[in-house]
Amino acid sequence: MLACVVLLPWALAATDLDKTQSLAQERYGSAAAETVAAWRRLINEGAHLSEPDKLARVNDFFNQRILFESDMTIWQQNDYWATPLETMGRGAGDCEDFSIAKYTTLLLMGVPNERLRLIYVRARIGGASSTKSEAHMVLGYYQQPTDEPQVLDNLIGSIRPASSRPDLTPVFSFNSSGLWASGTTARWAIPRCACPAGATCSSACERTACDANTSFQGSAA
Repeated sequence: MLACVVLLPWALAATDLDKTQSLAQERYGSAAAETVAAWRRLINEGAHLSEPDKLARVNDFFNQRILFESDMTIWQQNDYWATPLETMGRGAGDCEDFSIAKYTTLLLMGVPNERLRLIYVRARIGGASSTKSEAHMVLGYYQQPTDEPQVLDNLIGSIRPASSRPDLTPVFSFNSSGLWASGTTARWAIPRCACPAGATCSSACERTACDANTSFQGSAA
């Protein structure tokens, strides 16, 4: 799955928003097409906003328009990473789908890739003192690589600094530039390690390219 996200900017470079709009109507109907139209307006109108405003607009857009559902409910699969078109088309997604959609949209709005990471965490259910946790994914925004990130999460409406989310324990993070493993000295400013080489592009990655009117084959480095 990481190999897919590594190639996202390649697909985004040739994104055809008219094609995405057409696919939304063709595959999912008028309601999905209206959501994609609103998404396009968000991208166009928000391109010149400050980065904090872009984060807020994108976080609100997906948290307010997309319902949380499990992959089993939506796709009848235990784990399925949907493209933004699929998420908007179904009007529902799980935490990975929210994070990928927000990541993709912010890239399209001009936020530098190096400031964004999808972060795999353990989320304590019932608050920071709970002993029960489950796998979860959020999007992190780093003004500088070693800064404390701002956390965009589908579970809460506001964007908060990581220090205000003691219920989340980071495990690893990634974007199209590489993979970061959780560090021992800095809980959220995660030191970089090598991204796995030679991983075969997944079907999820190929769906992203198809939705962007792009075709490619090969492996991620």
